[in-house]
Amino acid sequence: MKTPYKNIYNVLKLNRFIVLAVVVCALLSSTFSVWMAFNTNQKALNSAFAINTDGSIIPLKLVTQKENFKVEALAHLDLFHNYFYNIDASNYERNLEKALWLGNSSVDNLYRQKKADGVYNRLLQYSLVQKVLSTNSQIEEQNGTYVFRTVTIFEINRGSIIDTYELISSGNLISVDRNFPNNPHGLLITNYFENTLKKLNDEN
Repeated sequence: MKTPYKNIYNVLKLNRFIVLAVVVCALLSSTFSVWMAFNTNQKALNSAFAINTDGSIIPLKLVTQKENFKVEALAHLDLFHNYFYNIDASNYERNLEKALWLGNSSVDNLYRQKKADGVYNRLLQYSLVQKVLSTNSQIEEQNGTYVFRTVTIFEINRGSIIDTYELISSGNLISVDRNFPNNPHGLLITNYFENTLKKLNDEN
C-alpha cells in the first residue's frame, strides 16, 4: 500500500548528515577563530609597548593618547593666546569672550585686572592694534599634572610707532568636556599667570 510519507530511514539519514555538517562547520569556524585570536595576541604582545626614556615599558595606546593630548594642548594654547592678545578696537570684546571659554577663573581674574587698569580703554582711546606674531609653548607632565610655559611675541601698533614685546606666561592644563565651538579641544587653562613682559625694541 502506498504512503504519502517518505521512508523514515531516509529522513533520519538526511537529518543526521545535516547535523554532522553543521557540527563540522562549527568546529572549523571555532578553530579558525581561536587561531586568529592567538595570532593577533602574539603580534600585539610584540608591538603594543614602547620604551620610555628611563627604560620603563609604556603601552602604545597610552603613548598615542599622550601624543594626541600634546597636539591638542599646543593647539589649545595657541588658540587662547591669539584670542587673548591679538586684539584691536574692533574685535577685542569678541576675542576676549572666546578666550574666557578656554580658561578658568585665573584667566577671568587677569582679564578683570587688565580692564580695571584701563588696558582696553587705552586700546579704544588710541586705536591701538595689538597683533600676535608667534607663540611657542612647552608642555610637561609633573605628577599627573600638565604644566605649560608659553612665549608669545606680539607687537603694538600705535600708528607711527610699532613696539614689539615678549610675554612669558605659564599655567596648568586639565581635561574637560568638549564644547563646540567654544572649547573644541576639551581642555581648560588653570593657574594662568603672566610671568614676564619684555620690550624687545630696547635690546638694540
